Amino acid sequence: MTAEPIRITVTVNGESFREEVPATRSLLDFLRDDLGLTGTKEGCSEGECGACAVILDGRLVDACLIFAAEADGRSVETVEGLADGEELHPLQRTFAAAGAAQCGYCTPGMLMACKSLLDRNPSPTREEVTHGIAGNLCRCTGYGTIIQAVMEAAKES
Repeated sequence: MTAEPIRITVTVNGESFREEVPATRSLLDFLRDDLGLTGTKEGCSEGECGACAVILDGRLVDACLIFAAEADGRSVETVEGLADGEELHPLQRTFAAAGAAQCGYCTPGMLMACKSLLDRNPSPTREEVTHGIAGNLCRCTGYGTIIQAVMEAAKES
């Protein structure tokens, strides 16, 4: 026997959505499959890599570990919500300038982790940045350019 779908209302990147979702649908699958926001990536599906990181009511979470129904009545920020029209977010600009995005797979989750950090701490130290991105794996950059990009974005804010 399958559970009845659940009707949820969630604000994503400032836009309200009212949808029916299966009780077991993850927030990740809801964002990607139901809303077409494919910037959030699926990596490990176990909350270990950070590729699916989003900000839920101001808190960084791995969307693969959250049920969509848990987002009912809440606000979600994804990488698609960073830019303001054609104007890139400072993190997007500094990531591009520093070469912090190599293959790009980790980049959306990394950007959201960095945004969450800067929202809480607009002037972090290198150590605080390192700690702030600790839950996000990157196989390409070695993290140095990412840390540099976050430090530069902090100066712009």
